[in-house]
Amino acid sequence: MPLDQVVFWVFAPISVGSAIAMLLQRNAVHAALFLVVNFFTIAVFYLVLGASFLFAVQIIVYAGAIMVLFLFVIMLLGVDREESLLERLKGQRVIGITLGVGLALELIVAIRAGIGFATKAPADFESVTNQGGNAQALSRVLFRDYFFPFEVTSILLIVAAIAVVVLASRQRRSITRAQAAEAEEVAA
Repeated sequence: MPLDQVVFWVFAPISVGSAIAMLLQRNAVHAALFLVVNFFTIAVFYLVLGASFLFAVQIIVYAGAIMVLFLFVIMLLGVDREESLLERLKGQRVIGITLGVGLALELIVAIRAGIGFATKAPADFESVTNQGGNAQALSRVLFRDYFFPFEVTSILLIVAAIAVVVLASRQRRSITRAQAAEAEEVAA
């Protein structure tokens, strides 16, 4: 058995397990840590596929910078409160599962109709896609074809981070129970 298949079959269950564990966690910090594990397993998949640049970017950008941002936001908003697992809206779980299954079916049909379930790439795929190396091919696509969406996404991330800081600072300014009780004692 080739080594890349061994690596895949070792890391695939870890990847799927960490993704499922992330979804089932009640604590947001634990969920973020499971997401880090998932990011690392995806990075290993990139390395097995020969995309060393994407391997490095996955670890540096996603497992590093993006997760620090996520944890910053989680800590800023506060994780000390427990969330209720009771449904506030009746039937939201059934609707969510139905929409998830519908999305999965739509993806399967779209992939099948668009490219089919091909087992090998077209004849000139390697020469066209990776001219000059993996990093150059990625940068060519990212900064030529998708430059505007890339910049819009970066602006949206900055605006979201600023919005979280503003919302968290407003929440801190609200009066606490101890301050309210103290104000009532002074008034009485």
